[in-house]
Amino acid sequence: MDADIAGFFDNIDHDWMMKFLEHRIGDRRVLRLIRKWLTAGVSEEGEWSETVVGTPQGAVISPLLANVYLHYVFDLWIHHWRENYSQGGVRVVRYADDFVIGFRFKEDARRCMELLRKRFGEFGLELHQEKTKLIEFGRFAMENHEKRGDGTPNVFDFLGFTHKCARTRSNGTFTVHRHSSSKRMRAKLSEVKLQLRNRRHRPLKETGRWLASVLQGWFNYHAVPGNIRRLCRFQKEVTKLWLKSIRRRSQRGRRRWSWSRMRRLCRNYFPCATILHPYPRERFTSRYGGSAILKARAV
Repeated sequence: MDADIAGFFDNIDHDWMMKFLEHRIGDRRVLRLIRKWLTAGVSEEGEWSETVVGTPQGAVISPLLANVYLHYVFDLWIHHWRENYSQGGVRVVRYADDFVIGFRFKEDARRCMELLRKRFGEFGLELHQEKTKLIEFGRFAMENHEKRGDGTPNVFDFLGFTHKCARTRSNGTFTVHRHSSSKRMRAKLSEVKLQLRNRRHRPLKETGRWLASVLQGWFNYHAVPGNIRRLCRFQKEVTKLWLKSIRRRSQRGRRRWSWSRMRRLCRNYFPCATILHPYPRERFTSRYGGSAILKARAV
């Protein structure tokens, strides 16, 4: 099931938050300071408005408080439910307010979805009605889709990657392919394009070193097995943007800067698009032939 929490940061209940914090923090001065952060309010165009729910937008403490809130609302609850009520295996991965739940059986996914709605409702949260859906995913999902003639199973996005059901080339066993999300790539390329516009007349060496750091940062996160094509595509798009920016530096730029010259320039600065991360099974046991996925992200 693919799900979203509607307005997560805007709907965190302050009273519940303070109760959760009081469970671990005994210093009343720290608690008073956190309550001041929560009730600091919002100032827009010189007008101040009171904040009665939610965490401060853009504040550095907001992710920390949100993590504490979900620990008590979600983490402890799902662990108890998994140990006492689930009929099959349940795998949970959560990063801040973005989480995915994998179920062995569809019935577990359906029951957990309904109970999760009630659980979130008790703490002022709500699953998005339109964006919440059950996703059939995993080894058995591929077999069922092939039998029904429905093609490949649905995909889902999580932490900047699009996860797809696939098979290995060597022996055809089930595996999960992770590709850089198209939405994340477009957003990053738009950011690079804007920065290149501001750096258009800066020295090429300076811009080359900056773009190299951008590419290396992208590779450090996205260079997972099976994602080499997206890495090369991202590097190619960055090269196109830089060439377009260079050609607009002067009227003779288009005639002077050919693709062959641009490739030589990029070879001097850009890192190679290579896989940097190992397969998940080499780092920890993550092979799981589940049949249903519950995926939630706060928006």
